[in-house]
Amino acid sequence: MRCVIAHYHELALKGNNRDYFEHCLMKNIRTALKDVGIRQVENLHSRIRIRFPPETPAAVVQDRLKRVCGITNFLLGRVVPLQLAQPNLDALTTAVLEEIESQSFTTFRVTARRADKRLTLTSMDIERALGAAVCDRTGKKVSLKNPDLTIYVELLSKEAFCSVEKIEGPGGMPVGVSGKIACLISGGIDSPVAAYRMIKRGCLASFIHFSGRPLVSRASEEKVHELVRHLTTFQYDSRLYVIPFGEIQREIILSAPAPFRIVLYRRMMIRIAQELARKEQCWALVTGDSLGQVASQTPQNLCVIEEAAELPILRPLIGMDKREIIDEARRLGTYETSIEPDQDCCKLFVPPHPSTKTRLDDVHKVERLIDVSTLVKRGVENAELTELSFPPSTT
Repeated sequence: MRCVIAHYHELALKGNNRDYFEHCLMKNIRTALKDVGIRQVENLHSRIRIRFPPETPAAVVQDRLKRVCGITNFLLGRVVPLQLAQPNLDALTTAVLEEIESQSFTTFRVTARRADKRLTLTSMDIERALGAAVCDRTGKKVSLKNPDLTIYVELLSKEAFCSVEKIEGPGGMPVGVSGKIACLISGGIDSPVAAYRMIKRGCLASFIHFSGRPLVSRASEEKVHELVRHLTTFQYDSRLYVIPFGEIQREIILSAPAPFRIVLYRRMMIRIAQELARKEQCWALVTGDSLGQVASQTPQNLCVIEEAAELPILRPLIGMDKREIIDEARRLGTYETSIEPDQDCCKLFVPPHPSTKTRLDDVHKVERLIDVSTLVKRGVENAELTELSFPPSTT
């Protein structure tokens, strides 16, 4: 029988709440694999066993589990029966030898773990016996420090499991355990990475994109749809709001001195996003701000922008530099989409010398000349909602 043994780390530290976190993780695993014929997802001691039928492609299972937040790593292999009192290693030895048939290696090691300490054989006993069998069959040498191949063995209560590949998962916490957040997402590099970091901490993200439409094309919207589609593979259900922001920007320009425009745009976005966040029952807003990266992200301007918010604003990237963010975007798989050219509303009507040390009193004076509440209401009423889901429906 083919199966997966998935491990988690942080969830095991949750004390009396551990059952709840494990339940959420198993629910997410079932959702991620619901269209590929998974038979059983079981909670064992500090690990989760996922059985799947022979006709299910192992590569699909592997790709899906690599995106399940909360999984630290997992092993894809096979299980054989095992008796606690009088363990017979013949079936396990046969399974191990079959697993390594397609592997190319010169040196190897066996790493065994006992989930049930009632087993009469110790982990070291298992490692020695299986190592000797592999040496006899293949003539390969054991290397405990730097082997070409590691054979992983998990000894469960009534079964033994073996695998030759450990695959890294995202880690973190299961999506949904940390409530809902609203992520302001552009077509750029930073905001998708910020959203992913919060998804990985157990948050379910809704997305809010400010488009320069009708003054620019839909290019940024198409990019954002693709980025949110990719992020949905980590959280399974997403809601994306697109707000045509071009006319609101034009209204601000009519009343605002050029140096203050960037800060005023951002304050207006925060207010509109906040109303949509409340509608979605989100407890915080999330932005891709990185300290000092652009004019709106100086210490003074961040403070002035945040003053417009009533919900907390989370900035997961605040201490990262651009190279670190790009590296994470590459690992996440959003970088190539983010660097495609578009027409972002943030680039519209940008003054040549924006204020980097904006004073709150000056912003308040300018905003008295703008019908802020009407513009916020317009932005919320014109928001266009798209719902995305993963895996795709089979109906």
